[in-house]
Amino acid sequence: MKNPFVATFAPEIVSQARNYGKLMRVDKPVGIWLLLWPTLWALWLAGEGTPDQGLFVVFVLGVFVMRSAGCVLNDFVDRKIDPYVERTRTRPLATGAVSPLEALTLFAALGLIAVGLATMLNRQAQLLAIVAAGLTIAYPFIKRFVSIPQFVLGAAFGWAAPMAFAAQTGETPELAWLVFGAALIWAVIYDTFYAMVDRDDDRKLGVKSTAILFGEMDLFVIAGLQALLVVSLILIGYRAGLGIWYYFSVAISAGIMLWHLWLARDRQPAGCFRAFLKNHYIGMVIFIGIVLNYTFSPAV
Repeated sequence: MKNPFVATFAPEIVSQARNYGKLMRVDKPVGIWLLLWPTLWALWLAGEGTPDQGLFVVFVLGVFVMRSAGCVLNDFVDRKIDPYVERTRTRPLATGAVSPLEALTLFAALGLIAVGLATMLNRQAQLLAIVAAGLTIAYPFIKRFVSIPQFVLGAAFGWAAPMAFAAQTGETPELAWLVFGAALIWAVIYDTFYAMVDRDDDRKLGVKSTAILFGEMDLFVIAGLQALLVVSLILIGYRAGLGIWYYFSVAISAGIMLWHLWLARDRQPAGCFRAFLKNHYIGMVIFIGIVLNYTFSPAV
């Protein structure tokens, strides 16, 4: 005989859990990959191919938790805007499937988990984690006031690099900041593609973005940023003493960047969104190059 409580409330609990998952973008993992790849670059470089296993677990979990928390807070802040944007009108807060109080409670819970993970790091990494939290909280509000919110997002997504070096080595050397800079530039590139999808709606609603700022020069500026990213990746390889496997991955990534420009060539939302979605391949290829370098290149 079925328990009447389970029969009555279980479907509702499952349905709401799914809404929370959507609020955290669990169903759209591309953001996790975009945050994870630079984190893994930094962990492998800081550990010279053999990062601490415990730190690996902490940072991977941290990527998931912080990205989820950022999505929840972003949707809370945008809850009165999202219903008027084609791409976001079905989000849980926009439809009313999740209440603002539920969203804030979920954000607080994720924040507590993040704090717990941070306690497993050394002192320097913990101090850097405070900055990371500040950037995560600031980003959803920045786009109301400045035209370059993508740079703030880039700083938030790249901040795991100095954190990883601090946690692994107790220091934040020049190489850590080179990785941070590359991650920041990369984020501005892919989030500008993302913003190009919503450009018309954002203009009407007064939301600011680099897609609006760059205007008709958008693809030209993105191409320039891509060139700067390639230079940054080469500098990382030089500073870390990496070899042919790594530089081969940089060359492949440069080709992928050209493909993304081609996808967005007509500035149509579908093409720009596809360019955004496929950007994580760049991070994956660079990480593979780093791993292959430490696996097959002899130590000197």
